[in-house]
Amino acid sequence: MPRPELLLPNGPGIDRAAEVLRSGELLGLPTETVYGLAADARNGEAVARIFAAKGRPKFNPLIVHVVDLDAVKTVAELPEAALELAEAFWPGPMTLVLPSRGVVADLVTGGLPTLAVRIPAHPKARAVLAAFGGPVAAPSANPSGRVSPTTAAHVVAGLGDKVAAVLDAGPCAVGVESTILAQGTAGVRLLREGGITREDIEARVGPVAVDLTPGRVEAPGQMERHYATALPLRRGGMADEGEVTIGFGAIAGDFTLSARGDLVEAAARLFATLHAAETRAVDQGAAGIWVADIPDEGLGRALNDRLQRAAL
Repeated sequence: MPRPELLLPNGPGIDRAAEVLRSGELLGLPTETVYGLAADARNGEAVARIFAAKGRPKFNPLIVHVVDLDAVKTVAELPEAALELAEAFWPGPMTLVLPSRGVVADLVTGGLPTLAVRIPAHPKARAVLAAFGGPVAAPSANPSGRVSPTTAAHVVAGLGDKVAAVLDAGPCAVGVESTILAQGTAGVRLLREGGITREDIEARVGPVAVDLTPGRVEAPGQMERHYATALPLRRGGMADEGEVTIGFGAIAGDFTLSARGDLVEAAARLFATLHAAETRAVDQGAAGIWVADIPDEGLGRALNDRLQRAAL
């Protein structure tokens, strides 16, 4: 059977996906944010395969995905102060950094005493987690530092036979990774902008401390250079001749994130558009990729975070 095996998002496909995880192999798992490179979080050899497939630094921790709050409590402590966040935003694109119970493989935490956990909202991801019956480590299913995958085709193109199977459930709806929060004695800290906006969080729990220090790895997704395209990427100002362009709103381009200036649409299309622009730029021998300005508000902050680190 060729690798990766493409699985339909039906009953047999879900069962086969769970079987892949139980066997210690790697699975391309669709979520509402991006496709994850999933493995049994308790199996050290399986988790090591994630790092090998991605070329990921081993000090960079992974997010663990579980099916419900009871499953969260088996892998991490859930303080009362964090429960309000959990009840407000799970299932959904929020990750909480919590004290680890030591259940998962050491590689998952990157040597930290904490564990990054989330309950995904994607129905097919939840079906796989339920069928598997355990915690799943799942960073984005792409080579480390490169553009994240939002379709099964992106996973296959980036990782090829390094992944045993991919559950193809179509494009991801949110399109950017989860927001990462830590709940401490001094309140909530925002460690990564993502699919839930700062405004939404503050509307539920009050002001949050923004702690986005680049390059300091306390949680997944904090590497200073990330989401990189094969050719240089520039943001804002004016496009130069010879660049492949990505527009937004009234600013047109060879591609557009959202012609109507909709940040939700732009987030859902960001990584797919970067993949397409990268392919055209390489095919045409372009000088690089240019992206129009995006408002730095709401989901725009998550978009600008990804683009800023891609441009380094």
